[in-house]
This record gives sequence, structure tokens and C-alpha cells, in this order.
Amino acid sequence: MLSDKLKQAIRQAYKAIGENLPNFNPRKQQTFLIAEIAKTLAGDYDKARKIITIEAGTGTGKSLAYSLGSIPIGLSRQKKVCISTATVALQEQLVDKDLPFLKKHSGLNFKFTLVKGRQRYVCRQKLSHAVTTDDPQAGFTFAEKPKASDIKTLNKMFKALNDGSWSGDIDSWPESVHHNIWQQIQSDKHSCLRHLSEHTHCPFHKARDTMDESDVLVINHSLLLADLDLGGGVILPSPEDTYYIIDEAHHLPKVTRDFASASVTVKGAIDWLGKLRETGDKIAKLIKSQRAIAPSISLADDCQDLLVELQKVHTFIENNQSVYFHSEGVYRFENGILPKTLKTWSADISELSKKALGHINKLYAQLMESVKDGDTQMYLAEPLLAEAGFMISRLENFAALWQMFDKTDSEKGAPLARWIEKLEGKRQDYLLSASPIEVGFTLEDKLWSQCEGAVLCSATIMALNSFDHFRFQAGLKTNDGSQYQQVSSPFDYINKARLVIPKMRYEPSADQFTDEVITKLPALLKQGNASLVLFSSYWQMDKVATALRDKHKLDIQVQGEQSRQHIIDLHKKRCDKEQTSIIFGTQSFSEGLDLPGKYLTNLIITKLPFSVPTSPVEEAQAEYITAKGGNPFMSISVPETSKKLIQASGRLLRNEKDEGIITLMDRRVVSKRYGKQLLDSLPPFKRIVE
Repeated sequence: MLSDKLKQAIRQAYKAIGENLPNFNPRKQQTFLIAEIAKTLAGDYDKARKIITIEAGTGTGKSLAYSLGSIPIGLSRQKKVCISTATVALQEQLVDKDLPFLKKHSGLNFKFTLVKGRQRYVCRQKLSHAVTTDDPQAGFTFAEKPKASDIKTLNKMFKALNDGSWSGDIDSWPESVHHNIWQQIQSDKHSCLRHLSEHTHCPFHKARDTMDESDVLVINHSLLLADLDLGGGVILPSPEDTYYIIDEAHHLPKVTRDFASASVTVKGAIDWLGKLRETGDKIAKLIKSQRAIAPSISLADDCQDLLVELQKVHTFIENNQSVYFHSEGVYRFENGILPKTLKTWSADISELSKKALGHINKLYAQLMESVKDGDTQMYLAEPLLAEAGFMISRLENFAALWQMFDKTDSEKGAPLARWIEKLEGKRQDYLLSASPIEVGFTLEDKLWSQCEGAVLCSATIMALNSFDHFRFQAGLKTNDGSQYQQVSSPFDYINKARLVIPKMRYEPSADQFTDEVITKLPALLKQGNASLVLFSSYWQMDKVATALRDKHKLDIQVQGEQSRQHIIDLHKKRCDKEQTSIIFGTQSFSEGLDLPGKYLTNLIITKLPFSVPTSPVEEAQAEYITAKGGNPFMSISVPETSKKLIQASGRLLRNEKDEGIITLMDRRVVSKRYGKQLLDSLPPFKRIVE
């Protein structure tokens, strides 16, 4: 239960924040959120299930609300608070602005840090090896030979790391580093180990020290999933000792699904399996131990057997090209069911890859032991440990794919999506992929049922005014003790913004629709100085931009022609000079784009953001819903479109004083039965239907 002492601490902190924020007005939405979050995490609603899902409209101040609702409880109960976001922009805002302000002015004494994945940090030992060896190729086991400019960069990095002017993470390095080069010097879990004296001072381990001392950790969804995938509590604190704040929670199901999928190229795997055999031989030779002979011979045998099986798979796909790729380069197995021969080989490959993993892991452990005992010198073992680690990661992904191909789907749940893609390039290859369709059970099993408490929040978590769609995706249930709250925005929508549905002769399905958009846009663009026009497809955006530039000589910034940041900076400069500025963007510009006040007064949405199920996973999901007698359009497409439309329209009003006009050129919101649901789920703008 939330004690009086804690309630008082939270009230005091909120009051102190208010006294230090200029023009601060206590918002009832914000105080309500703080109270609901605190009561949920303290177990007032349910002692066993301390989970709350919140949709908090723009301007409710949710980052302050969840920080104040969770940090005092975390401190009082010696639990960590993990704030997970989907975007770098929000992470930076929390670490550079929100949390420092809270710490300085709230009277709460807490430490916070940004936690990144291991691969974002340089390994001091690998970097040292790369710059001090006579042979620049040494240590660069798989990369192409580094260029002179790369060697120069590495030397600059080494110097900066040693003189303390660089902390060792790639994000704070001022120049871009070629992926191939970074891959060779980044920290990895197989060779950059803390208990080896050479690695004690590696940036990753220093960062982890900061994490252990911190009360609040800022992470991203991918890192959270990586930790859960390892069983929880491996990279991050254990779930039972953590309150998770999942901001931008609407992204979590997709990130979870991506994390649970696997892909393997057939010829690519044939290539590296040959190298895996060599890695085993090299380890056995280096440690000169009789014990290493058996696993290295077994590994060589496994690799040979795997190559034989993969060759069968390759021949099978080659022989069935006319069946699989007669019209396009992707073939999805209907209902996830594989042909019998492919299923049999999958079982064999899955078994063999498990055995190979066992043998390479054994060799790796023996090499580590040999280094610890002083029988093998570290500088000789280092490149091999990194090479073995690289191979183990590849083999783990390889084993995961074949396990998913081999798995017999349960009749109770959704089948896995399984597909083949033909890759054209320097040489033709085939990409085999598998992914779960639904991931709710994974989140329930690994996160919700394990954690001390969780707050899931977003400005757009509901679809069609209901939590049902998200609840299903995220593995939450109506009656499991979880709490749900919708907190509307404090903005005066009805007086500050108009939503106009103009007269249109054509609907988006008609061929003439794009030409009508071209005709109507020039007049609509005169409604405000600062315009953002959102499109559902790149080709349509490009066609409209070309026509308007040619016929009307309009100066338009188009997404993709310059970096996002460049477009925003130039747009703001023009607005500051009271010049007209027009941005054309697609879906990614309808989320996370913050253009307050005069920087956006005229928002035009050309078409409802329906996405056709084009990916094999989406197609498999639609197929599964249909098989169960459902309607995938109404159960997936419409709710997803509702969320995207709310996000898109949310670009207009960012502050309480903002005002402007939204024009939606898609008449389906008034002509189709589902249109009313979409309109009613939007904020209460003043509506004008022409």
C-alpha cells in the first residue's frame, strides 16, 4: 500500500517542481496520472499484478508523471526504475533534460544513467590491438582490409579513449565509422570479459558500474527484449527487482515480434560453416590440450553433416523455383506448413546445429580456461575468442531458424509465419525466415508475470477508443488485475483546431485520385505559412511533388531528399523569417515530429494511413484470423489505421497555445461504415465536412 510518508514525498516533489517551472499550472490530468501510477506500483489495486496501461494525450506531461509516480517508490523499496523508450529522441530528452531537471528541483535524491547495448561500446583491448600491431589486418578477422583513413580513425579513437576525451561509445564519436571497422573493435560478450585483466577498464564495463550504482536506468525496447531473451536479469537488473516504465508502448509488440524472428541465407551459411570448422581447429591447436581434440573433431563432423543437409535444401529450392517464385521474389508457406521433405531436413539441421553449438561452446570454454591458467597468452587467444564468439552468435541464430522450421505448431495458438525470399545480387541466394504472428504470450511469460511492476504508456495506445487491440497484442487480459486509464489532453481542441474533410470527386482507390490531389493542394497550401503534407506512399508523394514544382514552382522539402534533421532545421529557419515553408513526408513524419507553435499551422493528410498486409508476417496473421472466421480488415487494419491517424493529427497541436487546421482529403471517413469509428477516435476538433 502507498504509505502516508510516500504520498507526502511525492506531493512535496511535485510542489517543488512547480515552484521551479516558469508559468507552471498544476494540471489535474498530470496529478491524476502520478496518483494512479503510484497506487498501482505500490499494490493498492492488486498486490500481485502491479501493471497499468495509460493513454496520455499530448500535453499531459507524462514523463514527469511517470517519473514522480515511480522513482520515490523505487527508492523506498530498493527497486530499480527502468524507463524504456522506442526512440533515441525520447531517450536523449529524458537523460539530457527531464531527469536532470527532476533531480535538481524535486528534492528527490537519485542517480540515473543511459544504458546501451554492449555493441555500442568499443573494446579497449581490441582497439589497442588494432592500432599497435604491425599488420593492420591482424584482429580484423572477417572484415575487408582497413583503408588508410580507417587506420587514421582508429588511432584518433585510441588517443581520445586514453586521454579521456571520448567515453568509448559509438554514439558520442563525432564522425561516422564504417560498420565493418566498428564490428572488429566493438565489445562482445565472448572476448570482452571483465574478469580478464586486459578488459577490466573497457568502456562497457565502466558503463555497467554506473548502471549498478544508478536508481533509474534509461534503456530502449530492443535492450529490454535482449535481456528478457536471455532470461531476464542478465544485462539489466532482474525483473522481480524492477519497476518498468514502457514509454511509446505501442511499439513494444512489434519490437518483440522482430526479436523473436530469425533469418538465414543458404549459400551464406554454407560459406561460414566451412570457416567454423577452421575456427575449431585453430582453437585446438592453440591450447595444445588433449581435451580439445575430441570436440574439435566432433565440430568438424557436425559442420560436414550440416553442409550436406544445407546442400539438399539449396537443391530443393532451386528445383522448385518455378513454383515458389513465378510472380514475385517471396514465397510464404500457407498456414506455416512446410513441404514434408523440407520439414524432415529442418529436424536434422536443428539437431545437428544444437550439437555443433555444444562443441564450439566447449572449445571456447577450454580456451578461456587455458588463458586463465596462464597456459595460453592472451594476445594470441584474443582474436580467436572474438572469432569464436562471432561464430557462436551466427550459429545461435542459425539454430533458432531451423528450430522454428522444425517446430510443430500448436492447434490452440497461431502458427509461425515461415517464408523464403530470393535474393538477387552479385550472386543469387535464398533467405529463409520464420517469425511468430502473435507475441502476447512471450511478454506475459517473460515480463508481466515476472516483474515487480510496470507502467505502459503512450499518446496513442488505444485504437477505436478501446484498449482491446493493444491488450491482445501485448498479452494483457481484461480481468488479470491490470489497470487501464485514458487521460485526455488538456488542449482546447474545439477552439484551437479545425478538421476539414473537403469535397473530393474521387476516393483513394481511384486512379484519378493522385491527379485530384495535385489540383487541390495549391489552394490548401495557402491556408497557413507552415505546412506539413502527409502521404501513404513514396511514389504518390514524389509524383505530387514533381507536379507541383513543375506547374506551380512551389518550393517543397521532400522526405528522403535530405536528412530529417536538415529538413526540420531549414523549415524552422524559414518560419522564423515568416517565409512560407512546405514539408512533404510519409508515415515516419507522422510520428515523433515536434513542430510547435508557428512551425506548423497547416496539416494536410492526403489519405487514411491504411497499410496493406504486405510482409509475410502480416499476411500470415490475416490468413490466421480468416481461418478462425474473423475479418482481418476490421480486426487489424482499421484499429491500426485509427492509431496512425491519431498520431498524424497529433502533429498539429503540441502546446496549449498552438492552433491551426487539419485537412483530411480521404472521403472514406464519411462514406464508409468504419469511417465514423475513425473520426470518433480523434480528439474533439471542430469538424467541417464540405
